[in-house]
Amino acid sequence: MKQAATLLQRRIIVGAVLCVAAFALVVVRLVDVTLFRDSAQATVRGVFAFARADLVDRNGELLARDLPVEDLYARPHAFWDPQQAARDLAAATGTDAHRLAQMFAGKHPYMVVARQLTPDAQDRVMHLGLPGLDFQQSAKRYYPDGRTTAQVLGVTSPDGEGVSGLELGLDPRLRGGRPGDTVQLSLDMRVQYILAHEVEASRAEFGARAAGGLVLDVRSGEVLALVSLPDFDPNMRVFADGDTAHDVIGQDVYELGSVFKIFSFTLAMQDHTIRPDEIFPAGNGYRIGRFTIHEAEHMPATLAARDALALSSNIVTAQIALRSGADRQREFLTRMGLLSALHTELPEARRPLFPAHWGQIETATIGFGHGISVSPLSFAAAAASVVNGGRRIVPTFLKHPGDARGEQVIAPETSLAMRQLLRYVVTNGTGKKADVPGYDVGGKTGSAQKPGPHGYQHKLVTSFCAVFPIDDPRYLVFVLLDEPHGTKATFGFALAGYTAAPLAGRVIARIAPLLGVPPRPPVVVARSNT
Repeated sequence: MKQAATLLQRRIIVGAVLCVAAFALVVVRLVDVTLFRDSAQATVRGVFAFARADLVDRNGELLARDLPVEDLYARPHAFWDPQQAARDLAAATGTDAHRLAQMFAGKHPYMVVARQLTPDAQDRVMHLGLPGLDFQQSAKRYYPDGRTTAQVLGVTSPDGEGVSGLELGLDPRLRGGRPGDTVQLSLDMRVQYILAHEVEASRAEFGARAAGGLVLDVRSGEVLALVSLPDFDPNMRVFADGDTAHDVIGQDVYELGSVFKIFSFTLAMQDHTIRPDEIFPAGNGYRIGRFTIHEAEHMPATLAARDALALSSNIVTAQIALRSGADRQREFLTRMGLLSALHTELPEARRPLFPAHWGQIETATIGFGHGISVSPLSFAAAAASVVNGGRRIVPTFLKHPGDARGEQVIAPETSLAMRQLLRYVVTNGTGKKADVPGYDVGGKTGSAQKPGPHGYQHKLVTSFCAVFPIDDPRYLVFVLLDEPHGTKATFGFALAGYTAAPLAGRVIARIAPLLGVPPRPPVVVARSNT
């Protein structure tokens, strides 16, 4: 009896020891998971979720930030009915049921079902009660200003890598920081909103296929605003009808037409091959070999050089370009950065298009902006160098408000003479509708027929390059309308003087006070008492 009691006691002790050991193992496992593995995993997930630095504008306004979301993964072998699970998960997450069914029928033991689920979608998945599901913390890039900055900022992939725009161009810098880091851009959202509003209004008014614009500081090279329409919603992963990620200002290249005459006159003034008051034959066609150059609009029989620029004479500009010659013209455009791709933080820049053979006819047509295609951003950079005292400027999308003008590309005297001519275009020529009282705007219109597979089409690209204040330039505004149509208010005309020039004027009138540019006091004329 005593022996049996001892045996029972030993069994109880052994059982107790085993229970304590098992309990200890559970505790150790819980501590390991809770304090070490989960915390390590949470740290990894937290770093991943906020791996990209914030983007802010020059005034600190938030433009892009990573927000925590959940990715959904599945173990298909755990489903009672994989096909029904595919249908239920597709309905809950907004994914394709057929794709999920094919995935679940395969041999992969673990796979992603949906990325970057919203809290609502996550809640719907939870209510399905399916086994074999796993949520992993991820991140989704959020853009508070949506479409307003879509083209310039671009987007990221679900894995947090830059795909387009500044997200791609600044990718190493954005991914290399720590949570809470910010990258400050040159953009000013006050200017961006105004430019976007006015460009959209003009695009709608003239029924343009596309439109865009930019605002550039001609001293620092900072891009304060860049707008391209049509655009897209960067917070959505699918495009709506008519949406595009194509950037007409930084990515596309155009034959810009008469706005390019700025460079023909700059070269001629630099080399002293013309005088502003020199008279040229115009209006009746100008023959070069078997080609004849005509005017886009009726012109007088003769024009002074300044009036040829103001009224945008192709014939006079061709003669001026031929005085410079093909070699000198090509050398000058190369020096101005117009014959190579522009290198900025926007990675999508295309190389310009220009003829391999550069003879007399090419010199003449390039003189008035045909036969050469450049991006509006490249054009704006070169035009800024013309008016800012003649020093090279390279556009940037990063804030650095100091004077960043580089080497002297034209003489300061040439820059002054060109500013005077551009002001004359606005006061006495095709740019009158861009004038803004008090700001002494200077600028140039551009109306170019679009090239097609069988020659030039009856479709226009209109643009206007504006600089203000012209006596001491601070900012350049460039706007473009692709295939605008005339209206009753413009008497059916779609040329730049009726479409692009007034758009630039409205932009300047709204942004100049915000940028701290004081209007010039009106001139008071004293009246005599006699």
